[in-house]
Amino acid sequence: MIALFLVLSLAPIYSPAQRPTETANPQETASKGTYLVLYRPGPAWLTGKSVMEQPLKEHGKYMLSLYIKGSMKLAGPLTDNAGGAVLLEVSDEAEAKAIVANDPAVKSGVFVYEMHPWKLQPWEKFAKKAKAAPQ
Repeated sequence: MIALFLVLSLAPIYSPAQRPTETANPQETASKGTYLVLYRPGPAWLTGKSVMEQPLKEHGKYMLSLYIKGSMKLAGPLTDNAGGAVLLEVSDEAEAKAIVANDPAVKSGVFVYEMHPWKLQPWEKFAKKAKAAPQ
């Protein structure tokens, strides 16, 4: 049961009807920054155990709360058991850092992290333009 909860809570959360940077208010997106967080095994990582066997129940609850709040757009474990990744959409870098610093998995040392500001490219727009251009 716990493993199922972890799978569901850490699985990539994505609604096909909403792209990672879409919101109901376009001005809100313009004022927000996108950050990619890469979680890696920390000092409290259980050696020899997969990411799904790590003590991440509270981390999963925290990720769900961020998704409900609208700060987290995508998240999930890396399938090579090297940690996980999270896409945050927040007002600024200070907010992103505060979110990650308050992550129970970071606080407990199960994860360490690196965070990068990320400019998502409008590939759908580029593709439409390329298809419409004479060849």
